[in-house]
Amino acid sequence: MSARFFVDLPLLPGSSISLPEYAARHVQVLRLQPGGMITLFNSMGPEEGEFLATVDRMGRSDVDVTIGQWTATQREAPRAVHLIMGMPANDRMDWLVEKATELGVASIQPLITERSVLRLSGERASKKLLHWRGVAAAACEQSGRNRVPVIHAVASLSDWLKQNPDQGDSQRLLLSLQTGTQPLVQQVAGSAAVRFLSGPEGGLGPSEETAAMRSGFLPVTLGPRVLRAETAPLACLALLGLMS
Repeated sequence: MSARFFVDLPLLPGSSISLPEYAARHVQVLRLQPGGMITLFNSMGPEEGEFLATVDRMGRSDVDVTIGQWTATQREAPRAVHLIMGMPANDRMDWLVEKATELGVASIQPLITERSVLRLSGERASKKLLHWRGVAAAACEQSGRNRVPVIHAVASLSDWLKQNPDQGDSQRLLLSLQTGTQPLVQQVAGSAAVRFLSGPEGGLGPSEETAAMRSGFLPVTLGPRVLRAETAPLACLALLGLMS
């Protein structure tokens, strides 16, 4: 397989484009020469696929390519899983975005919750959002996905619940340690989209879980062990992927 690059530009067979800075730098690092082949994708079309492209010119800091044949390629998960999650601290959020993308997540909604250690707002939040979107695009390049998951702007849990009422368009599941919570495998029905809510370090607070359940979230468990904030969503993605 040739090197793959996400290019947020229209891609038309037969047209020529200059690669964005990131992709051009990577092509130069790989020491590709004119006539070399790469693969491009952009998530823009209604159908999944990727384009072969030929390197035409290598400049000091820019690379021109000609877009070639488009190939329909389907590597998305049968079931769309959307993560709504309290952000773990430090670099764990980067790791979670990368691995969740590899596992096929459809979208990620980073949340600030009652027990959140990582709290972002303003310019810092905007920079982090751009960074996470770059992490997701790079994970798609590596894993073979052609559709980059949507990474939403940081929001508070209370605001998200108000702005996203239950409309019956997806199954809503809440990872919870409450006594009597049912196993995840017993609560997933059919192949409908799933919105999965999980907390940061320490989990969601009692009042937050109550608010989530009032908004249609059904509490579920992954078993008797307590997983880290960055591990639990990935375990759910892997399990739901196997059940699709």
